[in-house]
Amino acid sequence: MPFVRRVLSVLPAPVRANALKHREALKFLFVGGTCFLVTSALNYTLKFTVLKAKPVTALVVATIVATIVSYVLNREWSFSTRGGRERHHEAALFFLISGIGVALNSLPYVISRYVLHLQVPQVSLLVQETADFVSGMIIGTLIAMVFRFWAFRRWVFPTEGERKPKASKKRHDSGFDQAA
Repeated sequence: MPFVRRVLSVLPAPVRANALKHREALKFLFVGGTCFLVTSALNYTLKFTVLKAKPVTALVVATIVATIVSYVLNREWSFSTRGGRERHHEAALFFLISGIGVALNSLPYVISRYVLHLQVPQVSLLVQETADFVSGMIIGTLIAMVFRFWAFRRWVFPTEGERKPKASKKRHDSGFDQAA
């Protein structure tokens, strides 16, 4: 039994029903969590190595890489039954909306660093790094996530039931794809 199905089986019936009802949003959040980890790891690797003098650039690069991962995961899993557009049109819209998401994600970070001056030498290194994390990784990510979910459903993957999930010889079903 797949992991997610096992987890669902131990949940109380009302919680399980609610999870199944909102499975698309939950899958989107799981993909977002995965991409958050990709963004965090890459951001801090770049920020403390090759892009020490350019922390906003490090976040933007990390976010772009995570966006590519997000496209693949969202198309093939979160919105696997949605479609309605040719693949190249869908991809172009996805990356356009994600570009807006990158800007929305970076905006609180830019405000923190360059408007509020929460950076060394005006504040301690601890305050700077805490402000960077809260503004760029938490607030920015939340703003961009809400925008992307709405925009992906509205413009990128507009038609529910347009695509049928791919059938494979040995399908690794998450349990979210079928109602229990």
